[in-house]
This record gives sequence, structure tokens and C-alpha cells, in this order.
Amino acid sequence: MGVVRHYLMQAVKGQGEVLSAALTALAQHVCALPGCGGVECLVDTADADRFIFIERWDSVEAHKAAGALLPKAIMTPVMSALADRPVGSYLTPLATPA
Repeated sequence: MGVVRHYLMQAVKGQGEVLSAALTALAQHVCALPGCGGVECLVDTADADRFIFIERWDSVEAHKAAGALLPKAIMTPVMSALADRPVGSYLTPLATPA
């Protein structure tokens, strides 16, 4: 079934478009990593500076191993646009009807 890793991110006020572009670039890199089952990035309809970044992984171990493979430079634009550190957690998907 795998795991989901999600991050709640708040951009510096007015920097939502900058963070959006940085997260789009990050998503392309993350999707190519072994064990990644996809990435989704969502922006809050009421706050254009608030994002949720969702990654699907084969396992927690796959996520942690992939972190070492991610080019560190790809994180610089993301971190520069953030008002604070992302808040993240691992989630286990529940079986739901299709």
C-alpha cells in the first residue's frame, strides 16, 4: 500500500507564485526518484501563500533513501520562499471505495 508524506508550507507573504514555481520544479525531481509513486501540490483557495505538498512512496525507507539522491540545489528556491520550516508527517492511506 505504501505511505504518503505530506508537507504543509507557508510562503513569505506575497511569494506564493515563487514557491509555486519552486515546488513544481521540486516535484519533477522527486517523481523521478526510486520508490516514488507520484507527487501532488495543492494551493489553498483562501490563501495563495499556503501549500500542501504530497508525495507517495513505496515505504518510509524509500522516502528516506531518496532524500540522499535529491540534488540539494533544488531545495534552495523552496527554502528561500518559505516563511517557516515545512510541517510534515507520514500517513498511511485508508482503504476506501473507488
